[in-house]
Amino acid sequence: MTSAQEQPAAHETAVYTHGHHESVLRSHAWRTVANSAAYLIPELRAGLDVLDVGCGPGTITADLAGRVAPGRVVAVDAAEDVLAAARSAAAERGVTNVEFAVADVHALDFPDDSFDVVHAHQVLQHVGDPVQALREMRRVCRPGGVVAARDSDYGAFTWFPEHPGLDRWSALYREVARANGGEPDAGRRLFSWAREAGFTDVTAGAGTWCFATPEERAWWSGLWADRTTRSGYADLAVGGGHTTREELADIAEAWRAWGTHEDAWFMVPHGEILCRA
Repeated sequence: MTSAQEQPAAHETAVYTHGHHESVLRSHAWRTVANSAAYLIPELRAGLDVLDVGCGPGTITADLAGRVAPGRVVAVDAAEDVLAAARSAAAERGVTNVEFAVADVHALDFPDDSFDVVHAHQVLQHVGDPVQALREMRRVCRPGGVVAARDSDYGAFTWFPEHPGLDRWSALYREVARANGGEPDAGRRLFSWAREAGFTDVTAGAGTWCFATPEERAWWSGLWADRTTRSGYADLAVGGGHTTREELADIAEAWRAWGTHEDAWFMVPHGEILCRA
């Protein structure tokens, strides 16, 4: 594998569609290793060094640190502001074996063979060149280590009861995400991206989130209602000419109405890959 200095220039051309509004972090801070990286648990053990790419507010990071202590966890994100939340999450849990840094996954500032596990959750759907990102993740992973990635697949989201407002939300979100340079249906593409990145030992699978209790669907519908009108996504959707504030308000109301239905059920599927370096 080549060194960081020999890598091509960064290919970061995508804009992060969600932004870091409270409604976005409300969702991200719910994530744990158990509910968002269970496929990786058999690979984790005390003493491993882990790189957590695109760590966001750091709740998965803190869980990883607990599982590999006294091993080291390095958590990186492209946004400096969200790293403050990640540092706070680690401090609140008394986690001391983790450090944080700003980084571009297309050109990671680490030597070759630096980590035993390189992990990314809901990252590759938002980057300009997911194959290059995986190549970089492979470069910094030690021989015999694991590169792990999990991404949702918006085109496969399923819900009941049907609602035209949610149909419009789905189509609009995917349109905006692609206009920003991302791929919202990343889950189904992870296996092919890994093969293109040069991995020959890839275990591909899938996992889900499901929101069905009154509390779960109220939380899920509420955060998406808020994201639709108040987050960076709303600004990008309107600023890019994809929709209007009025339509976004209608979509948000559709989310709230759906969330109050006593039969409401929502499934989020994810693609998952474990790649041996």
